[in-house]
Amino acid sequence: MIRPGLVSITFRKLTAGEIVGLAVQAALAGIEWGGDVHVPHGDLRQARIVRRMTADAGLEVAAYGSYYRVGHGEPCPFEAVADTAVALGAPTIRVWAGKRGSDTADAAYRDRVVQDSREIADLASDAHVTVSYEFHGNTLTDTNASTRRLLEKVAHPSIRSYWQPPRGASVARCLEGLDAVMPWLTHTHVFAWRAPENEGPVERLPLAEGAEDWDLYLHKIASLGGDRYAEIEFVRDDLPENLLRDAATLAEWLALVNANRER
Repeated sequence: MIRPGLVSITFRKLTAGEIVGLAVQAALAGIEWGGDVHVPHGDLRQARIVRRMTADAGLEVAAYGSYYRVGHGEPCPFEAVADTAVALGAPTIRVWAGKRGSDTADAAYRDRVVQDSREIADLASDAHVTVSYEFHGNTLTDTNASTRRLLEKVAHPSIRSYWQPPRGASVARCLEGLDAVMPWLTHTHVFAWRAPENEGPVERLPLAEGAEDWDLYLHKIASLGGDRYAEIEFVRDDLPENLLRDAATLAEWLALVNANRER
């Protein structure tokens, strides 16, 4: 089943308590807690507080959205990130696959990211959590081919992958990207925006405007079986009321997708 969730950094200016209340109001099921503001890396006390707050509201911790840069050991040692995820009760830790795009990364750099990926995956496995790459530009997961190549090269059972539509990508390219990561897919970041492929301003749209595209993506994801989250990330004008609207849209989509999968 695909369940509706929220990426907490969608609202960096809100407190963790305010985000929990908003998620409940929006009838979401879980939260990916960000490691920069709401549950800072290494702050185990805050992680335990947020874990309890989330559970008391009837929500799940979907993931720990860290800002660990694989191959660089930044912004802190991975041990601190893993300890925080455990204290938070997160089943997976989102990380970033380096700091270079695939077009500027030489073989030595890729090997560096692969080696660190295996090392942090071992640490995560010992802590009974997994690691999931962010599917994002300016990292080694910036193209469909590079992402697949990295996942196959690392070949560790605790390494997984997120997915989200890349900037400016066509629907066909998005579907190819989903195909590339399907064997490793954990959660998906969900949003609707209008953006050029490279740098440039992004126009955030109501999620309903992406209905045609997301119908294809979610049905493909649902075909995997198993349980995962579709997590709302970014809303128009960063307004909480727009989350409520987008959450209602996502709920309608998931009701249909999940019902179709069960037939």
